[in-house]
Amino acid sequence: MRIAQVAPLAEAVPPLLYGGTERIVSYLTEELVALGHDVTLFASGDSRTDARLEAIVPRALRLDPSVRDALAPNVLMLTRVLERLSEFDIVHFHIDHLHLPVMRSAGVPFLTTLHGRLDLPEIEPLFRAYREAPFVSISDSQRRPLHFANWIGTVHHGLPERLLRPSFRHSGYLAFLGRISPEKGPEAAIRIARAAGMPLRIAAKVDQADREYFETVVRPMLDQPGVEFVGEIAEAEKSDFLGGAAALLFPIQWPEPFGLVMIEAMACGTPVIAFNRGSVPEVLEDGVTGFVVEDETGALAALHRLDRLDRATIRQRFEARFTARRMAEDYLALYRRLARTQERPRLLVVGGRPTLAGPEGPAA
Repeated sequence: MRIAQVAPLAEAVPPLLYGGTERIVSYLTEELVALGHDVTLFASGDSRTDARLEAIVPRALRLDPSVRDALAPNVLMLTRVLERLSEFDIVHFHIDHLHLPVMRSAGVPFLTTLHGRLDLPEIEPLFRAYREAPFVSISDSQRRPLHFANWIGTVHHGLPERLLRPSFRHSGYLAFLGRISPEKGPEAAIRIARAAGMPLRIAAKVDQADREYFETVVRPMLDQPGVEFVGEIAEAEKSDFLGGAAALLFPIQWPEPFGLVMIEAMACGTPVIAFNRGSVPEVLEDGVTGFVVEDETGALAALHRLDRLDRATIRQRFEARFTARRMAEDYLALYRRLARTQERPRLLVVGGRPTLAGPEGPAA
């Protein structure tokens, strides 16, 4: 198939450091190329890919302090996509909802994977205006706030099978990996580790938006014995960091849409102890790949049951459920379903209501 992948411009594909969405776009793109498909990636110029790269800006926007209007490059990207629409059998967007108005009457099959939270009140009226646009969720739980949307599938994230090395022996510390923000619960991770008497290593980025939270809440806790703040780490460092941990702590305080770090830990054979929020019960197999708990007390109790889990089995469950090949095949099934129609559907407004239509007019 001739496939366009449209990535966010905030980070390179893949990102140099933190960046979950861009990392998934990279894994998917490279796997589709490996499967023999003709893929064009719309992304920043510092992206690395075996697909054709349509570079919209020279550098990822987060790393370019000269960019003050981040919307302008995104509008330019949509313009480039529209100019090349005839070259593609399917266009796959990963940029939330910015493209919906221009794709309404484009005449080329498209779909959108929503990577973020959907429980914000301002989102609902927008998605009601595009009820026919095809969306993909990254977990079933992510759909709940927008249950009325046109969900055509759920595709769980996947990692290249050999990206991270499994480790079947650990060094006795607990790990926290991701982003320093209230919803990720780093202060809860520190309290859990302290109560368990286990060292905690924190590898995380601090966004400017979370700087005050880091300085006032988290930084004072870093002075406690046994707590080490590693900072932001690159992909190459994750195998050692996660593989050496007795467990990954994932004490989230919000409805996590997926939680990529959970399957990264599983790829390393490392169990996950996670709060029962959002996608966690879909991703973790309680008592097999980790423990799903309700609170810090439950997490502390779970730490005493880690010896019941087999790290080789955890790795095997990753290989069975969360590889990039499985993810690519799931998406290909959706691409083919959308492209298989003899007359390509497009979104039109008929009587004030969006509806799918082919060349002969609106669908019945």
